[in-house]
Amino acid sequence: MMTDPRGARHRGDGDTEAAAPFTDAPFTDASRARVVLSYEAYELADLARAAVPIGAGELCADGTVRSPGAVLADAARLLGAARQLLEAAAVFERVGGASWQRVGEVLGLSAQAARARFAPAEARFRDRPPSPGDPSAGCWRTYLSREPLEAALDLDDWVLRQGDGDRDGDSDPGPAPVSGGLVREDPTARHSGR
Repeated sequence: MMTDPRGARHRGDGDTEAAAPFTDAPFTDASRARVVLSYEAYELADLARAAVPIGAGELCADGTVRSPGAVLADAARLLGAARQLLEAAAVFERVGGASWQRVGEVLGLSAQAARARFAPAEARFRDRPPSPGDPSAGCWRTYLSREPLEAALDLDDWVLRQGDGDRDGDSDPGPAPVSGGLVREDPTARHSGR
């Protein structure tokens, strides 16, 4: 197994996927969108966790900030990650069948405002997976799009490494908290005209 920069393991050919029908079929768009949403939640969680500790050298003896603007820059990155998560959630809901009316209701927006805000992200998701050379996508977003199962398995590892103690009573996530929920397309439905 290989390790990515975040410490997640990549499976080799010898590993097996959870029992799923149509193991050669591609994942549904909703499954791929949900993996993207999981990744954005992971990014936000890691940024938020990094913002909690007060570094030993962060404050001067007189209480002033040693590096003015550094904490604000971190907060801005966190806000950007939260926006990415919201966008991924809207895309997931749309791919899963939610109307613009429903997306708007949930967010306190009109259907038209929801469409104006999130339709470009949905179009990017539906129209083209990021290519390896696309600088706006980043290597992980390209990986998510091209290898959703591998990315989900890496996210499984991350969730499981978080431990039991800080889930505030959430139920056990099981051995495959991300990849276990993925659904593949049914090739028989495509050929039967449904």
